[in-house]
Amino acid sequence: MTRPLEKTVLRVSLRALRRRLADEVPDAAERAARRLPLSRFSRFSVVAAYCPQGAEIDPGPVLHAILDFNGARASAALPVAADRDAPLTFRRWAPDDPLTPDAFGIPSPAASAPEVFPNLVITPLLGFDRKGGRLGQGAGHYDRTLLKLRGVRPVFVLGLAFAGQEVEEIPMDRHDQRLDAVLTEAEFIEVAQGSR
Repeated sequence: MTRPLEKTVLRVSLRALRRRLADEVPDAAERAARRLPLSRFSRFSVVAAYCPQGAEIDPGPVLHAILDFNGARASAALPVAADRDAPLTFRRWAPDDPLTPDAFGIPSPAASAPEVFPNLVITPLLGFDRKGGRLGQGAGHYDRTLLKLRGVRPVFVLGLAFAGQEVEEIPMDRHDQRLDAVLTEAEFIEVAQGSR
């Protein structure tokens, strides 16, 4: 079990680093999309992305690359937060669909959009390691959500980050959900099965 202070200190430094990297690598999203091995992503039918907040990398170019490659076989979804302690739900979304603020004010599909269970989830993060460790904002939304989704169907989790957000090892607790791969502007990193 990691100490909460350990993660808190790491989050503070990684938030500052991510802001700096967003200024230094403004085309990271497009560069990352070009690094994606699209043929490895042809099996996914429901692809969940996110609306970027602050210095998070915009997943739009990666999402569109996957959807364009898969054609009519795939659809997109975005997360919706109902409250602080509940897992996120995912609702079907198309680029022209209007978005409304969820419980945290993040643009999300309307309540009338159908709920879906993605088999590919693109996640933002503050830091990552090559064993699939992911450090998020600290509220546990993605950990609760991925645990719930993995109980329903197999889910591939792709972290989207700047290459500079890599750390040697992310402190992990038992409830923390690991990534299956990480995509940066520099490379695609698939996590070995034994590392998860």
